[in-house]
Amino acid sequence: MMTVNVMNGFYKFSDCLLKLSVTNILWILFSLMGIVIFGFFPATIAMFTVVRKIMLKEDVAVLRTFWKVYKTEFWKSNLLGLILVIIGYIFYIDLNYLKHSTNVIQFLYAPLLIMNFIYGLSLLYIFPVYAEYKLRIPMLIKNAFLLMVLYPIFTISMILFCIIFYHIMIIVPSLIIFFSGSVTSYILMKFANLAFQKNSQKLNQNIAKEISDIK
Repeated sequence: MMTVNVMNGFYKFSDCLLKLSVTNILWILFSLMGIVIFGFFPATIAMFTVVRKIMLKEDVAVLRTFWKVYKTEFWKSNLLGLILVIIGYIFYIDLNYLKHSTNVIQFLYAPLLIMNFIYGLSLLYIFPVYAEYKLRIPMLIKNAFLLMVLYPIFTISMILFCIIFYHIMIIVPSLIIFFSGSVTSYILMKFANLAFQKNSQKLNQNIAKEISDIK
């Protein structure tokens, strides 16, 4: 019995690794297919969608699901990407200007640097929220920001585990081709999913409280 359980566990683990490696290769290929500029964001959304299904142990046809999401979300994901890039570029220009400024407005450098940091942390939740919920872009960005603020432990965990995986890839460079994106998205999706569950519990508690107050 124990041997059967071990074999089943090994099979599930191997199947998960295979799907993650295929997903990563598709992510690279489809990003290149869109000449990177137009391919990266839809390919990344497709990757997170597939990884979410893998994480939840759903029976997912990797190639078919990836291609379907890539096509369906192509324009919306690129619009999101454009907005994020523009915001990031504005932050970069402002920071660079203030860093080399010698006038009185240089005191704004520190607050703007903090805003940049918050923006970067919010990005950790952007793709998981996109894969989990069907939201308009403004609501998507807002919810990513709120989750980052509400659950700092999960946010810190995302960063730590991604750093650990990054150092593993430095030691074993071949992992970059097969797992760089998919495992990173798995890490982000895993902790984001914990935040989703916590958030859902809070929402249910608030609803129950409102009902009890009415009664």
